[in-house]
Amino acid sequence: MSPLMWFGIAVMGGLGAALRFLVDSWVTGRSTSSVPLGTVVVNVSACFCIGLLTGAASVVPALAALSPVLGTGFLGGYSTFSTASVEGARLVRTGRLLAGCAHAGGMIILSLCAGLLGLALFRL
Repeated sequence: MSPLMWFGIAVMGGLGAALRFLVDSWVTGRSTSSVPLGTVVVNVSACFCIGLLTGAASVVPALAALSPVLGTGFLGGYSTFSTASVEGARLVRTGRLLAGCAHAGGMIILSLCAGLLGLALFRL
């Protein structure tokens, strides 16, 4: 991998992380739920976008060259499944077993469906 690719991935990862913070903060600030919905929105939208990117790269070969920068860099920096895991565990540890399981399980299912939907849009 070229130094330029490494640089691009690093820069885009930072931009993705900054956008994650903004989106998560915006959703959390407007949510009345005690379950952390900001992380759900971030991860589901990241999976949808990676599905779109993967589908688009399979149709537009020139886009495949940008996939590491956009997918690994930007969307990797944007998504946050480690935070989601901690949030689920925190809910369970505070005695909210059902909320913790629903948060973790629901996010996995929604994220998988979002990724498949993004892919499917380029298979129609």
